[in-house]
Amino acid sequence: MTATGSRPRLSIALPTVSADENDHLIARRVLNVAGLLEEAGVDRVLVPDHIVFGESLDDYGDPSLGGVERGKQPTGPDGIWLEPLTMLAAVAAVTSRIRLGTAVLQAALRRPVVLAKAAATLDVLSAGRLDLGVGIGWQQAEYEAAGLRFDCRGRLLNHTLSVCIELWRNRIARISDKELDFEGVHQMPKPIQPGGVPLWISGSFHPRVVERVARYGAGWIPWGSASQDIVGALPLMRNALAEAGRDPDSVGVMARLQAIRTRNDNLDPAATFALVGQMVEAGVTDFRLRVPIPDSRDAMLDLFSDLVEHFSANAAARRNT
Repeated sequence: MTATGSRPRLSIALPTVSADENDHLIARRVLNVAGLLEEAGVDRVLVPDHIVFGESLDDYGDPSLGGVERGKQPTGPDGIWLEPLTMLAAVAAVTSRIRLGTAVLQAALRRPVVLAKAAATLDVLSAGRLDLGVGIGWQQAEYEAAGLRFDCRGRLLNHTLSVCIELWRNRIARISDKELDFEGVHQMPKPIQPGGVPLWISGSFHPRVVERVARYGAGWIPWGSASQDIVGALPLMRNALAEAGRDPDSVGVMARLQAIRTRNDNLDPAATFALVGQMVEAGVTDFRLRVPIPDSRDAMLDLFSDLVEHFSANAAARRNT
């Protein structure tokens, strides 16, 4: 998949997270929002992932554990986090064009053959619209609850991705590594997308992340300091990918945008997208944004349409200079 040359794409986070543990209408709200995002012309919806929470949520602010400096979780340990692949299957049923993505799925917490089957099925259900953003996570409690070693999470993620790709691409699959040994295995259906579901690798600019992107990635989702200075980090990643034997132009890059508000606490699309042109010029291909969702259908559609209009104008202005 060629990342550069195509127009930049806008992804909006779906509201699949709620701090209210009694928010029983969350799934219905997500489906309503997804339909309006498609109607407004947004390119992709994104959903986050947590399986369980421990009680050390401050670890999210520790970069040494995989968190982000001064980061804060949006909910407490009893907040609602809808399972992403299940939710995207429902979104696929009420949409027809918009792409479906995770940002990011903690893939290593799932059994690899089951994840491969679920993702392939979702790709078929959605007519080839699935993107999987994957990362190692930051929370030791989740790995322990899944019976996995937190200090092996990078290796476990590589193993999971290798199994998925093997099952997606080959009629007769075989794997032999430290985690698993099988041969003569068949799994259908295969994903609709050639080569399997595109994998977007989340991580900082680090040798192991470079290796993972080079080996598996349709794209890179910068994390930590790399996400805070993506214009500075991108040349480093591109050079490292080239040294690893991967064409940097074949790898997409997804930047996170900060929603900027006016003095009246309204969303300011012009300010929110002000740096899009500069980032497109640096090599960013995809942009993700989380915005407050209005209550009414008309207000949502007006907001989403306004976002698409401002995003397209800012991206096109720099491409045409």
